[in-house]
Amino acid sequence: MAYTTVSIWAFVFSVYFDVSKCYFAIPLKIYSGRYNVSSDHVDLTRRVALTSDGTGLSLASDPTGTVNFLDMVNNLQGDYGRGYYIEMSIGTPGQKVNILVDTGSSNFAVAAAPHPFITHYFDTALSGTYQSSGRTVAVRYTQGNWEGELGTDRVSIPNGPNGNFTINIAAILSSEGFFLPGVNWQGILGLAYPTLARPDSSVEPFFNSLVQQLGIPDIFSLQMCGAGLSASNTVDTPGGSLILGGAEPTLYQGSVWYTPIVEEWYFQVEVLKLEVGDQNLELDCREYNMDKAIVDSGTTLLRLPVNVFNAVVEAITRSSLIQDFSSGFWDGSKLACWMKGETPWRIFPKLSIYLRATNTSQSFRITILPKLYIQPITDEDGMLDCFRFGLSSSANGLVIGATVMEGFYVVFDRTQRRLGFALSSCAVSDGEALSEIAGPFSAADVAANCSGGRLKEPLMWVISYALMAVCAVVLIILLLLLVLPCRRNRSGEITDESSLVRHRIK
Repeated sequence: MAYTTVSIWAFVFSVYFDVSKCYFAIPLKIYSGRYNVSSDHVDLTRRVALTSDGTGLSLASDPTGTVNFLDMVNNLQGDYGRGYYIEMSIGTPGQKVNILVDTGSSNFAVAAAPHPFITHYFDTALSGTYQSSGRTVAVRYTQGNWEGELGTDRVSIPNGPNGNFTINIAAILSSEGFFLPGVNWQGILGLAYPTLARPDSSVEPFFNSLVQQLGIPDIFSLQMCGAGLSASNTVDTPGGSLILGGAEPTLYQGSVWYTPIVEEWYFQVEVLKLEVGDQNLELDCREYNMDKAIVDSGTTLLRLPVNVFNAVVEAITRSSLIQDFSSGFWDGSKLACWMKGETPWRIFPKLSIYLRATNTSQSFRITILPKLYIQPITDEDGMLDCFRFGLSSSANGLVIGATVMEGFYVVFDRTQRRLGFALSSCAVSDGEALSEIAGPFSAADVAANCSGGRLKEPLMWVISYALMAVCAVVLIILLLLLVLPCRRNRSGEITDESSLVRHRIK
Protein backbone atom coordinates (compact mmCIF):
# COMPACT_ATOMS: atom_id res chain seq x y z
CA MET A 1 0.00 0.00 0.00
CA ALA A 2 2.78 2.46 0.90
CA TYR A 3 4.66 1.65 -2.29
CA THR A 4 1.51 2.21 -4.41
CA THR A 5 0.84 5.53 -2.70
CA VAL A 6 4.35 6.78 -3.33
CA SER A 7 4.11 5.71 -6.96
CA ILE A 8 0.85 7.62 -7.44
CA TRP A 9 2.34 10.77 -5.93
CA ALA A 10 5.54 10.43 -8.03
CA PHE A 11 3.48 10.10 -11.20
CA VAL A 12 1.18 13.03 -10.41
CA PHE A 13 4.00 15.38 -9.47
CA SER A 14 6.17 14.40 -12.43
CA VAL A 15 3.33 15.03 -14.89
CA TYR A 16 2.30 18.26 -13.17
CA PHE A 17 5.73 19.80 -13.13
CA ASP A 18 6.47 18.62 -16.66
CA VAL A 19 3.52 20.50 -18.14
CA SER A 20 4.22 23.58 -16.03
CA LYS A 21 7.57 24.47 -17.47
CA CYS A 22 8.49 28.05 -18.28
CA TYR A 23 10.38 28.98 -21.40
CA PHE A 24 13.36 31.08 -20.47
CA ALA A 25 17.08 31.02 -20.81
CA ILE A 26 19.86 32.15 -18.52
CA PRO A 27 23.58 31.61 -17.98
CA LEU A 28 24.32 29.02 -15.33
CA LYS A 29 28.02 28.16 -15.25
CA ILE A 30 31.04 29.92 -16.65
CA TYR A 31 34.70 29.07 -16.81
CA SER A 32 37.11 31.91 -17.24
CA GLY A 33 38.92 32.15 -20.52
CA ARG A 34 38.99 34.30 -23.61
CA TYR A 35 39.41 33.31 -27.20
CA ASN A 36 40.99 34.77 -30.30
CA VAL A 37 38.67 35.60 -33.15
CA SER A 38 39.88 35.11 -36.71
CA SER A 39 37.75 36.82 -39.35
CA ASP A 40 38.15 38.33 -42.77
CA HIS A 41 38.59 42.09 -43.00
CA VAL A 42 35.86 43.97 -44.82
CA ASP A 43 35.65 47.46 -46.24
CA LEU A 44 33.58 49.48 -43.79
CA THR A 45 33.40 52.61 -45.89
CA ARG A 46 30.57 51.83 -48.29
CA ARG A 47 26.99 52.87 -47.62
CA VAL A 48 24.30 50.33 -48.35
CA ALA A 49 20.55 50.05 -48.71
CA LEU A 50 17.94 47.39 -48.16
CA THR A 51 17.29 45.61 -51.43
CA SER A 52 15.97 42.19 -52.37
CA ASP A 53 17.77 39.10 -53.59
CA GLY A 54 14.65 38.01 -55.47
CA THR A 55 13.36 35.77 -52.68
CA GLY A 56 12.29 38.49 -50.28
CA LEU A 57 15.48 38.50 -48.22
CA SER A 58 16.82 41.96 -47.49
CA LEU A 59 20.44 42.41 -48.49
CA ALA A 60 23.04 45.13 -48.11
CA SER A 61 24.15 45.70 -51.68
CA ASP A 62 23.43 49.23 -52.95
CA PRO A 63 26.34 51.67 -52.36
CA THR A 64 24.02 54.66 -52.93
CA GLY A 65 21.68 53.79 -50.06
CA THR A 66 21.27 55.18 -46.58
CA VAL A 67 21.13 52.09 -44.32
CA ASN A 68 24.62 50.98 -43.36
CA PHE A 69 24.65 47.27 -42.59
CA LEU A 70 28.43 47.38 -42.54
CA ASP A 71 28.26 49.61 -39.46
CA MET A 72 26.79 46.55 -37.74
CA VAL A 73 29.67 44.24 -38.67
CA ASN A 74 31.61 43.20 -35.54
CA ASN A 75 29.05 44.87 -33.26
CA LEU A 76 29.07 41.85 -30.93
CA GLN A 77 31.64 40.97 -28.31
CA GLY A 78 32.13 37.86 -26.19
CA ASP A 79 32.38 34.19 -27.06
CA TYR A 80 30.67 30.86 -26.45
CA GLY A 81 31.91 30.79 -22.84
CA ARG A 82 30.62 34.21 -21.81
CA GLY A 83 27.80 34.78 -24.28
CA TYR A 84 27.59 37.32 -27.10
CA TYR A 85 26.55 40.88 -26.26
CA ILE A 86 25.89 44.19 -28.01
CA GLU A 87 26.29 47.74 -26.73
CA MET A 88 23.11 49.81 -26.31
CA SER A 89 22.23 53.24 -25.03
CA ILE A 90 19.13 53.42 -22.81
CA GLY A 91 17.29 56.47 -21.48
CA THR A 92 17.69 60.26 -21.73
CA PRO A 93 20.51 61.09 -21.48
CA GLY A 94 21.71 57.73 -22.79
CA GLN A 95 23.33 55.23 -20.43
CA LYS A 96 25.53 52.65 -22.16
CA VAL A 97 25.09 48.98 -21.24
CA ASN A 98 26.07 45.66 -22.79
CA ILE A 99 23.15 43.36 -23.54
CA LEU A 100 23.36 39.58 -24.09
CA VAL A 101 21.84 38.45 -27.42
CA ASP A 102 19.41 35.57 -26.92
CA THR A 103 17.16 34.07 -29.60
CA GLY A 104 15.68 31.70 -27.01
CA SER A 105 13.62 34.22 -25.00
CA SER A 106 11.54 37.34 -25.61
CA ASN A 107 12.07 39.79 -22.73
CA PHE A 108 14.41 42.77 -22.83
CA ALA A 109 15.73 42.98 -19.27
CA VAL A 110 18.53 45.13 -17.84
CA ALA A 111 20.11 45.54 -14.42
CA ALA A 112 18.59 48.57 -12.70
CA ALA A 113 20.32 48.20 -9.33
CA PRO A 114 23.91 47.53 -8.17
CA HIS A 115 25.19 43.96 -8.20
CA PRO A 116 28.64 42.70 -7.14
CA PHE A 117 29.27 40.93 -10.45
CA ILE A 118 28.50 43.84 -12.79
CA THR A 119 30.42 47.08 -13.25
CA HIS A 120 27.47 49.37 -13.93
CA TYR A 121 23.71 49.36 -14.41
CA PHE A 122 20.82 51.35 -15.90
CA ASP A 123 19.70 53.92 -13.33
CA THR A 124 16.04 54.62 -14.10
CA ALA A 125 16.07 57.69 -11.85
CA LEU A 126 18.61 59.38 -14.11
CA SER A 127 16.52 58.94 -17.27
CA GLY A 128 14.02 61.66 -18.11
CA THR A 129 12.12 59.36 -20.46
CA TYR A 130 11.78 56.22 -18.33
CA GLN A 131 8.17 55.39 -17.44
CA SER A 132 7.23 52.63 -15.05
CA SER A 133 4.13 50.61 -15.91
CA GLY A 134 3.54 49.69 -12.28
CA ARG A 135 3.67 46.00 -13.16
CA THR A 136 6.14 43.60 -11.62
CA VAL A 137 7.83 40.70 -13.34
CA ALA A 138 9.70 37.78 -11.79
CA VAL A 139 11.54 35.05 -13.66
CA ARG A 140 12.83 31.96 -11.92
CA TYR A 141 15.32 29.61 -13.55
CA THR A 142 16.77 26.24 -12.65
CA GLN A 143 19.72 27.86 -10.86
CA GLY A 144 18.93 31.54 -10.82
CA ASN A 145 16.27 34.20 -10.96
CA TRP A 146 15.61 37.89 -11.24
CA GLU A 147 12.78 40.21 -10.22
CA GLY A 148 11.94 43.72 -11.26
CA GLU A 149 9.43 46.12 -12.73
CA LEU A 150 8.17 46.66 -16.24
CA GLY A 151 8.56 50.04 -17.88
CA THR A 152 9.39 51.76 -21.15
CA ASP A 153 12.23 54.00 -22.31
CA ARG A 154 14.10 55.25 -25.33
CA VAL A 155 16.83 53.01 -26.75
CA SER A 156 19.44 53.37 -29.47
CA ILE A 157 22.09 50.99 -30.77
CA PRO A 158 25.39 52.72 -31.62
CA ASN A 159 26.31 49.98 -34.11
CA GLY A 160 22.78 49.28 -35.29
CA PRO A 161 19.95 50.93 -37.21
CA ASN A 162 19.89 54.72 -37.06
CA GLY A 163 17.36 56.33 -34.73
CA ASN A 164 15.83 56.01 -31.29
CA PHE A 165 12.83 53.89 -30.44
CA THR A 166 10.69 53.21 -27.38
CA ILE A 167 10.67 49.66 -26.06
CA ASN A 168 9.47 47.62 -23.10
CA ILE A 169 12.13 47.15 -20.43
CA ALA A 170 12.19 44.81 -17.47
CA ALA A 171 14.25 46.73 -14.92
CA ILE A 172 16.02 44.05 -12.84
CA LEU A 173 16.02 45.13 -9.20
CA SER A 174 17.18 41.90 -7.57
CA SER A 175 18.63 38.64 -8.83
CA GLU A 176 20.28 35.43 -7.77
CA GLY A 177 22.49 33.32 -10.03
CA PHE A 178 21.76 35.45 -13.11
CA PHE A 179 24.75 37.82 -13.21
CA LEU A 180 27.88 35.73 -12.75
CA PRO A 181 31.58 36.51 -12.24
CA GLY A 182 33.48 37.23 -15.41
CA VAL A 183 30.63 38.41 -17.62
CA ASN A 184 30.74 41.83 -19.21
CA TRP A 185 27.04 42.30 -19.89
CA GLN A 186 24.32 43.89 -17.78
CA GLY A 187 21.12 42.62 -19.39
CA ILE A 188 19.53 40.26 -21.89
CA LEU A 189 17.93 40.86 -25.29
CA GLY A 190 15.26 38.28 -26.09
CA LEU A 191 14.73 38.10 -29.86
CA ALA A 192 12.06 35.37 -29.99
CA TYR A 193 8.29 35.75 -30.40
CA PRO A 194 5.68 37.39 -28.08
CA THR A 195 4.43 33.98 -26.89
CA LEU A 196 7.52 33.69 -24.68
CA ALA A 197 7.30 37.19 -23.22
CA ARG A 198 6.65 37.46 -19.49
CA PRO A 199 4.52 38.04 -17.59
CA ASP A 200 2.39 37.58 -20.74
CA SER A 201 2.44 38.08 -24.51
CA SER A 202 1.06 41.64 -24.20
CA VAL A 203 4.64 42.74 -23.48
CA GLU A 204 5.84 43.53 -27.00
CA PRO A 205 9.36 42.14 -27.57
CA PHE A 206 12.28 44.37 -28.50
CA PHE A 207 12.61 43.39 -32.16
CA ASN A 208 8.86 43.66 -32.80
CA SER A 209 9.02 47.26 -31.56
CA LEU A 210 12.12 47.95 -33.66
CA VAL A 211 10.45 46.71 -36.85
CA GLN A 212 7.27 48.68 -36.22
CA GLN A 213 8.88 51.98 -35.25
CA LEU A 214 11.86 52.12 -37.61
CA GLY A 215 10.21 50.40 -40.57
CA ILE A 216 13.01 47.89 -41.11
CA PRO A 217 12.20 44.41 -42.50
CA ASP A 218 11.20 41.74 -39.98
CA ILE A 219 14.51 39.92 -40.48
CA PHE A 220 17.74 39.76 -38.53
CA SER A 221 20.87 37.69 -38.95
CA LEU A 222 23.57 36.53 -36.60
CA GLN A 223 27.23 35.63 -36.90
CA MET A 224 29.01 34.27 -33.80
CA CYS A 225 32.78 33.95 -34.07
CA GLY A 226 34.14 32.85 -30.72
CA ALA A 227 34.56 29.06 -30.74
CA GLY A 228 36.97 26.56 -32.23
CA LEU A 229 39.86 28.91 -31.55
CA SER A 230 42.65 28.96 -29.01
CA ALA A 231 42.24 30.71 -25.67
CA SER A 232 43.68 34.20 -25.48
CA ASN A 233 44.25 36.99 -23.00
CA THR A 234 42.93 39.53 -25.50
CA VAL A 235 40.12 41.47 -23.83
CA ASP A 236 36.77 41.85 -25.58
CA THR A 237 37.81 41.14 -29.15
CA PRO A 238 34.95 41.41 -31.67
CA GLY A 239 32.85 38.31 -31.27
CA GLY A 240 30.50 38.55 -34.21
CA SER A 241 27.74 40.54 -35.84
CA LEU A 242 24.02 41.10 -35.30
CA ILE A 243 22.50 42.56 -38.48
CA LEU A 244 19.08 44.04 -37.72
CA GLY A 245 16.86 44.33 -40.78
CA GLY A 246 18.47 41.84 -43.16
CA ALA A 247 21.68 40.02 -44.04
CA GLU A 248 25.20 41.20 -44.91
CA PRO A 249 26.78 39.16 -47.76
CA THR A 250 30.36 39.76 -46.60
CA LEU A 251 29.64 37.66 -43.51
CA TYR A 252 28.88 34.41 -45.31
CA GLN A 253 30.03 32.30 -48.23
CA GLY A 254 27.95 30.52 -50.84
CA SER A 255 24.17 30.18 -50.75
CA VAL A 256 21.74 30.53 -47.85
CA TRP A 257 19.81 27.30 -47.20
CA TYR A 258 16.38 27.70 -45.61
CA THR A 259 14.33 25.58 -43.24
CA PRO A 260 10.75 26.47 -42.19
CA ILE A 261 9.99 27.85 -38.75
CA VAL A 262 7.62 25.17 -37.49
CA GLU A 263 6.06 27.32 -34.79
CA GLU A 264 6.52 30.95 -33.79
CA TRP A 265 7.40 30.92 -30.09
CA TYR A 266 11.01 29.78 -29.95
CA PHE A 267 12.59 29.56 -33.39
CA GLN A 268 11.43 25.96 -33.75
CA VAL A 269 12.68 23.89 -36.67
CA GLU A 270 12.32 20.30 -37.86
CA VAL A 271 15.34 17.98 -37.62
CA LEU A 272 15.14 14.93 -39.87
CA LYS A 273 18.24 12.99 -38.85
CA LEU A 274 21.74 13.14 -37.35
CA GLU A 275 24.95 11.60 -38.60
CA VAL A 276 28.23 10.95 -36.78
CA GLY A 277 30.88 10.82 -39.45
CA ASP A 278 29.16 8.72 -42.11
CA GLN A 279 26.99 6.88 -39.57
CA ASN A 280 23.26 7.59 -39.65
CA LEU A 281 21.96 7.18 -36.11
CA GLU A 282 18.91 5.39 -37.61
CA LEU A 283 16.50 6.85 -35.05
CA ASP A 284 12.87 7.71 -35.68
CA CYS A 285 12.90 11.38 -36.71
CA ARG A 286 10.41 12.16 -33.94
CA GLU A 287 13.18 11.35 -31.45
CA TYR A 288 15.13 14.40 -32.65
CA ASN A 289 12.13 16.70 -32.23
CA MET A 290 10.89 15.30 -28.94
CA ASP A 291 9.19 18.25 -27.19
CA LYS A 292 10.83 20.72 -29.62
CA ALA A 293 13.92 21.45 -31.72
CA ILE A 294 15.01 25.10 -31.57
CA VAL A 295 17.81 27.44 -32.64
CA ASP A 296 19.00 29.38 -29.58
CA SER A 297 21.99 31.72 -29.53
CA GLY A 298 21.82 31.84 -25.74
CA THR A 299 22.53 28.14 -25.27
CA THR A 300 26.22 27.30 -25.34
CA LEU A 301 26.07 23.62 -26.29
CA LEU A 302 24.37 21.41 -28.83
CA ARG A 303 21.77 19.86 -26.54
CA LEU A 304 20.15 16.59 -27.54
CA PRO A 305 17.26 14.51 -26.17
CA VAL A 306 18.62 11.79 -23.91
CA ASN A 307 18.18 8.91 -26.38
CA VAL A 308 19.76 10.93 -29.18
CA PHE A 309 22.64 12.06 -26.99
CA ASN A 310 23.42 8.51 -25.91
CA ALA A 311 23.33 7.34 -29.53
CA VAL A 312 25.71 10.14 -30.57
CA VAL A 313 28.20 9.31 -27.80
CA GLU A 314 28.08 5.63 -28.71
CA ALA A 315 28.64 6.43 -32.39
CA ILE A 316 31.57 8.76 -31.63
CA THR A 317 33.14 6.10 -29.44
CA ARG A 318 32.78 3.48 -32.17
CA SER A 319 34.24 5.69 -34.88
CA SER A 320 37.13 7.27 -32.97
CA LEU A 321 40.32 6.23 -31.24
CA ILE A 322 39.07 6.99 -27.74
CA GLN A 323 37.49 3.76 -26.61
CA ASP A 324 38.63 4.23 -23.02
CA PHE A 325 37.54 7.84 -22.54
CA SER A 326 36.11 8.61 -19.10
CA SER A 327 32.33 8.92 -18.92
CA GLY A 328 32.90 12.21 -17.11
CA PHE A 329 34.07 13.77 -20.36
CA TRP A 330 30.79 12.96 -22.08
CA ASP A 331 28.56 14.22 -19.26
CA GLY A 332 30.53 17.44 -18.86
CA SER A 333 31.92 16.79 -15.41
CA LYS A 334 35.53 16.32 -16.59
CA LEU A 335 37.89 17.85 -19.12
CA ALA A 336 40.16 15.90 -21.43
CA CYS A 337 43.73 17.22 -21.39
CA TRP A 338 46.79 16.71 -23.57
CA MET A 339 50.31 18.00 -23.26
CA LYS A 340 50.78 21.55 -24.47
CA GLY A 341 50.70 21.73 -28.24
CA GLU A 342 48.87 18.44 -28.75
CA THR A 343 45.33 18.58 -30.12
CA PRO A 344 42.64 15.87 -30.16
CA TRP A 345 40.56 16.99 -33.12
CA ARG A 346 41.92 14.45 -35.61
CA ILE A 347 40.50 11.55 -33.58
CA PHE A 348 36.92 12.82 -33.58
CA PRO A 349 34.37 12.58 -36.42
CA LYS A 350 32.23 15.28 -38.02
CA LEU A 351 28.66 15.80 -36.76
CA SER A 352 25.83 16.49 -39.21
CA ILE A 353 22.25 17.69 -38.71
CA TYR A 354 19.69 17.31 -41.52
CA LEU A 355 16.99 20.00 -41.56
CA ARG A 356 13.73 20.02 -43.49
CA ALA A 357 14.02 22.35 -46.51
CA THR A 358 11.36 24.87 -47.52
CA ASN A 359 10.59 22.36 -50.28
CA THR A 360 9.30 19.89 -47.71
CA SER A 361 10.18 16.86 -49.83
CA GLN A 362 13.84 17.79 -49.48
CA SER A 363 16.41 18.40 -46.75
CA PHE A 364 19.84 19.94 -46.40
CA ARG A 365 22.75 19.10 -44.12
CA ILE A 366 24.74 21.35 -41.79
CA THR A 367 27.98 19.82 -40.54
CA ILE A 368 30.39 20.88 -37.80
CA LEU A 369 33.97 19.70 -37.54
CA PRO A 370 35.53 18.55 -34.24
CA LYS A 371 37.09 21.97 -33.60
CA LEU A 372 33.60 23.31 -32.92
CA TYR A 373 32.40 20.65 -30.50
CA ILE A 374 35.69 19.64 -28.82
CA GLN A 375 36.22 23.02 -27.20
CA PRO A 376 39.45 24.41 -25.69
CA ILE A 377 39.44 25.53 -22.07
CA THR A 378 42.21 27.62 -20.54
CA ASP A 379 44.49 25.63 -18.25
CA GLU A 380 45.73 27.76 -15.36
CA ASP A 381 49.22 26.23 -15.01
CA GLY A 382 49.89 26.39 -18.75
CA MET A 383 51.25 22.83 -18.89
CA LEU A 384 48.25 21.21 -20.55
CA ASP A 385 45.75 21.89 -23.31
CA CYS A 386 42.32 20.92 -21.99
CA PHE A 387 39.07 20.44 -23.85
CA ARG A 388 35.42 19.90 -23.05
CA PHE A 389 32.64 18.10 -24.93
CA GLY A 390 30.37 20.65 -26.62
CA LEU A 391 27.24 18.47 -26.44
CA SER A 392 24.95 17.61 -23.56
CA SER A 393 21.72 15.72 -22.93
CA SER A 394 18.43 17.55 -22.58
CA ALA A 395 15.08 16.75 -21.01
CA ASN A 396 13.32 19.51 -22.95
CA GLY A 397 14.15 19.05 -26.60
CA LEU A 398 16.96 19.56 -29.06
CA VAL A 399 18.72 22.91 -28.89
CA ILE A 400 21.00 24.09 -31.69
CA GLY A 401 23.16 26.40 -29.61
CA ALA A 402 26.48 28.18 -30.05
CA THR A 403 28.40 24.93 -30.62
CA VAL A 404 26.66 24.65 -34.00
CA MET A 405 25.72 28.27 -34.71
CA GLU A 406 29.34 29.40 -34.64
CA GLY A 407 29.91 27.48 -37.85
CA PHE A 408 27.18 29.32 -39.73
CA TYR A 409 25.69 32.65 -40.59
CA VAL A 410 22.07 32.30 -39.45
CA VAL A 411 19.27 34.35 -40.99
CA PHE A 412 16.10 34.71 -38.90
CA ASP A 413 13.62 35.56 -41.66
CA ARG A 414 10.47 36.13 -39.65
CA THR A 415 8.67 37.66 -42.65
CA GLN A 416 8.68 34.37 -44.55
CA ARG A 417 8.73 32.20 -41.43
CA ARG A 418 12.04 30.52 -42.20
CA LEU A 419 15.59 30.22 -40.88
CA GLY A 420 18.57 30.38 -43.22
CA PHE A 421 22.01 28.80 -42.80
CA ALA A 422 25.12 29.72 -44.77
CA LEU A 423 28.82 29.11 -44.17
CA SER A 424 30.16 31.79 -41.84
CA SER A 425 33.16 33.77 -43.07
CA CYS A 426 34.71 33.56 -39.59
CA ALA A 427 34.28 29.80 -39.11
CA VAL A 428 37.86 29.16 -40.15
CA SER A 429 40.85 28.13 -38.03
CA ASP A 430 44.42 27.72 -39.32
CA GLY A 431 43.07 27.89 -42.85
CA GLU A 432 40.60 25.06 -42.22
CA ALA A 433 36.84 25.53 -42.54
CA LEU A 434 35.08 24.49 -39.34
CA SER A 435 31.72 23.80 -40.96
CA GLU A 436 30.11 22.44 -44.12
CA ILE A 437 26.70 22.71 -45.74
CA ALA A 438 25.29 20.50 -48.51
CA GLY A 439 22.07 19.56 -50.27
CA PRO A 440 19.43 19.21 -51.37
CA PHE A 441 18.72 15.63 -50.35
CA SER A 442 15.50 13.72 -50.77
CA ALA A 443 13.32 13.48 -47.66
CA ALA A 444 11.08 10.83 -49.19
CA ASP A 445 12.23 8.25 -46.66
CA VAL A 446 11.38 10.51 -43.70
CA ALA A 447 7.99 11.01 -42.07
CA ALA A 448 5.95 13.93 -43.42
CA ASN A 449 5.91 15.52 -39.95
CA CYS A 450 8.72 14.79 -37.51
CA SER A 451 7.87 17.57 -35.08
CA GLY A 452 6.14 16.38 -31.95
CA GLY A 453 3.17 18.61 -31.11
CA ARG A 454 3.33 20.58 -27.91
CA LEU A 455 0.53 21.54 -25.60
CA LYS A 456 -0.71 25.05 -26.17
CA GLU A 457 -0.37 27.28 -23.15
CA PRO A 458 -4.08 27.63 -22.27
CA LEU A 459 -4.47 23.87 -22.47
CA MET A 460 -1.41 23.46 -20.28
CA TRP A 461 -3.00 25.63 -17.61
CA VAL A 462 -6.25 23.65 -17.77
CA ILE A 463 -4.37 20.40 -17.35
CA SER A 464 -2.26 21.88 -14.56
CA TYR A 465 -5.32 22.96 -12.59
CA ALA A 466 -6.98 19.61 -13.22
CA LEU A 467 -3.93 17.83 -11.88
CA MET A 468 -3.91 20.11 -8.85
CA ALA A 469 -7.50 19.12 -8.18
CA VAL A 470 -6.56 15.45 -8.50
CA CYS A 471 -3.70 16.02 -6.07
CA ALA A 472 -6.09 17.59 -3.59
CA VAL A 473 -8.49 14.66 -3.83
CA VAL A 474 -5.66 12.16 -3.37
CA LEU A 475 -4.42 14.16 -0.41
CA ILE A 476 -7.80 14.04 1.30
CA ILE A 477 -8.10 10.29 0.68
CA LEU A 478 -4.64 9.70 2.12
CA LEU A 479 -5.43 11.77 5.19
CA LEU A 480 -8.61 9.81 5.76
CA LEU A 481 -7.03 6.42 5.14
CA LEU A 482 -3.65 6.88 6.73
CA VAL A 483 -4.38 9.62 9.25
CA LEU A 484 -0.97 10.99 8.45
CA PRO A 485 0.05 14.52 7.48
CA CYS A 486 0.87 14.80 3.82
CA ARG A 487 2.78 17.80 2.57
CA ARG A 488 2.86 18.93 -0.99
CA ASN A 489 5.97 20.50 -2.51
CA ARG A 490 5.14 24.19 -2.95
CA SER A 491 8.55 25.46 -3.87
CA GLY A 492 7.22 26.69 -7.22
CA GLU A 493 10.58 25.97 -8.82
CA ILE A 494 10.48 26.48 -12.56
CA THR A 495 12.90 24.50 -14.64
CA ASP A 496 13.78 24.63 -18.29
CA GLU A 497 16.55 22.46 -19.59
CA SER A 498 16.93 24.53 -22.77
CA SER A 499 18.13 27.52 -20.81
CA LEU A 500 20.45 30.26 -21.96
CA VAL A 501 24.17 29.58 -22.12
CA ARG A 502 23.62 26.51 -19.96
CA HIS A 503 26.69 24.47 -18.95
CA ARG A 504 28.94 27.34 -19.85
CA ILE A 505 32.70 27.17 -19.59
CA LYS A 506 24.28 27.50 -18.90
